[in-house]
Amino acid sequence: MDHRELLIASFHAAVAAADPLQIVAQHLPNPPKGKTLVVGAGKAAASMARAVELAWPADLPLEGMVVTRYAHGMPTERIDVVEASHPVPDGAGEVAAAEILARVSALTADDHLIALVSGGGSSLLSLPVAGISMTDLKAVTNSLLKSGAPITEMNIVRKHLSRVQGGWLAAACKAPVTTLVISDVTGDDPSAIASGPTCADASTYQDALAILERFQVQAPASVLAHLQAGAAGEIAETPKPGDPVFVRVATTVIATAHGSLQAAAEFFRTHQITPVVLGDTVTGEAAEVAKVYAALAREIRTHAQPFKPPVALISGGECTVTVRGNGRGGRCAEFLTSMAIELDGMPDVYALAADTDGIDGTEDNAGALLFPDSAARAAALCVSAKKLLANNDGYNYFAALGDLLVTGPTRTNVNDYRVILVL
Repeated sequence: MDHRELLIASFHAAVAAADPLQIVAQHLPNPPKGKTLVVGAGKAAASMARAVELAWPADLPLEGMVVTRYAHGMPTERIDVVEASHPVPDGAGEVAAAEILARVSALTADDHLIALVSGGGSSLLSLPVAGISMTDLKAVTNSLLKSGAPITEMNIVRKHLSRVQGGWLAAACKAPVTTLVISDVTGDDPSAIASGPTCADASTYQDALAILERFQVQAPASVLAHLQAGAAGEIAETPKPGDPVFVRVATTVIATAHGSLQAAAEFFRTHQITPVVLGDTVTGEAAEVAKVYAALAREIRTHAQPFKPPVALISGGECTVTVRGNGRGGRCAEFLTSMAIELDGMPDVYALAADTDGIDGTEDNAGALLFPDSAARAAALCVSAKKLLANNDGYNYFAALGDLLVTGPTRTNVNDYRVILVL
């Protein structure tokens, strides 16, 4: 197995550890006296729904609807799969969210709700409050995405603009609720994943306003008016911890970044390479994080400290990109382009960075790969990593080298996977 194959195989090992078809069945509730309704949203929604169908008794009632990203659907038999837009919401998601809310609201105490939640659900399950149009919700989402705000803070804003997120879906339900969560956020807080439709929300309208101000987000007048009214106590807050509604909600996080990083670590052990897991909660500007990791790789390569090669430095989490240019590429391409500049062709250092959902930002690649000869090949093609990074154009750096990692949708999502191999 060559270095490219080794890095890619480690990525697939990480993704396999979060495969809904392998992990959902063991967490399902017992069938109720009444009917079972399945709802959900996220990049893993279709595969989670299919996993429920495969495990549920064929002679017992099962129905539902889940929303996933365009091109992330898969065939199902009893649960409808709707595709909608991510990371910016659209009308398809709005219509589906309204239908889901109506069906959940019609349940009785004899029924059971299974909520399937995964990353991406915040935009896919978008049902704005009265007075805020989908156009305005799109506008504030776009501004948040470009601001560099962490996803957890973005979701605080979105919870306070939604009729279903921030615990409102649970509040509408009279039946017991089983929520199964595939985490794509650092810390694995269920209330932050897909903006927590069935989870208590500790944040406030004032928190949402402070986030818009801190990250200099230009929000439409309708959004500001709603948040200001909420902060003034004129609109009810999202359901908070301790609210009786959550007594009937059982939430289980069934897949995490940590689990996937451990699966990748075991993969490297089987190939006689020492794995070092640097953490599953890495955040910060992607280009700056890359500088730190490049310095660590240089120390290992030059001085065999603090780890002796061969070593695989593995990390997860979700870095951010403050968009200043108009290039192509997500945070993984941004990370690797910065690392290419810092390493400048250092021998024996290889890297891969990719999003476990198979989509780096809004592009068609999961991520990319970096090799010791990447800088020399780029120079031969007159491709400047510095110029492209300044334009947030990491995609085209690796496209020119033929080193994009293209997997297609994986139908799961446990955030980013990064590995730096020092030989």
